[in-house]
Amino acid sequence: MIFPSITFAFVMLLDEPRSLWKVEWSWEPSIVTPLLILLAWYLAGAVRRGGIHSMRWCHAAFLFGWTTLFFALTSPIHELGEQLFSAHMLQHEIMILVSAPLIAASHPGATLLWAFAPRHRHGIGTSVRRFEALAPVLLFTSPAAAWMAEACALWGWHIPYLYQATLTSNWVHGAQHLTFLTTAAVFWSALFGVGRPAFGYGAGTLYVFATAVHCSALGALLTFSTLLWYPAYERTTIQWGLTPLQDQQLGGVIMWVPSALVFVAVGLALFARWIKEAERRVEMGKLHALLQQQERL
Repeated sequence: MIFPSITFAFVMLLDEPRSLWKVEWSWEPSIVTPLLILLAWYLAGAVRRGGIHSMRWCHAAFLFGWTTLFFALTSPIHELGEQLFSAHMLQHEIMILVSAPLIAASHPGATLLWAFAPRHRHGIGTSVRRFEALAPVLLFTSPAAAWMAEACALWGWHIPYLYQATLTSNWVHGAQHLTFLTTAAVFWSALFGVGRPAFGYGAGTLYVFATAVHCSALGALLTFSTLLWYPAYERTTIQWGLTPLQDQQLGGVIMWVPSALVFVAVGLALFARWIKEAERRVEMGKLHALLQQQERL
């Protein structure tokens, strides 16, 4: 009965006479202003740094990641998140599975540094490197700690008391989004950040598949639960032709399926890179042994 109910909920949502896009966009200054500052900062750094052609993929990743983040936080999805759990879940999935990995993959730190005047750039860069070398920072940005932080944020914010607090407090809601985005960005950066050694592909594969498991588990719990986790939505889902439980189940599927597909795809890609790197090391070992043998002769 679960999946027919979810299918019905999805169809009802699409057939709802009130168009989803009649919901107003959100232009909260506390959201829009930091995003615009970040974009202007990055563009200024990109122009000063130069080499636009050689860095086109990094710039494209950042701009697309920023655009999806802007969309998630200002489009009607943001307002719908206060009326539909499934919309709120979609917003989080965009931030965690699209925005965070794209921004992390763009390695924006160096480009942002270039936005400063040359006389300040060296000092700021030195301070940043010293900060990154601190033991607590190294620990937090390690793959194991990044994985744990991301998992704790995901499960912790879905505790009913904490989650429902986001619907009544803008401060709590902002803290939730900031936590999700920060832990996701650190997690993705730990997987393919600047200077990540090649031997980390194996560990990365493990962490990605472990993330797929715990995200899918939470999504499955939401999907198959017959109990309503978030009663705050009881008053709002009816106007969209959904029961609160159907909305919750739809949200569970949105968490379950996309996250599993993304993490499994990334995990397989890392595994392939791991195998390729292992083969390269074997070939290098054979070449080194051959050179040593020729030297003896």
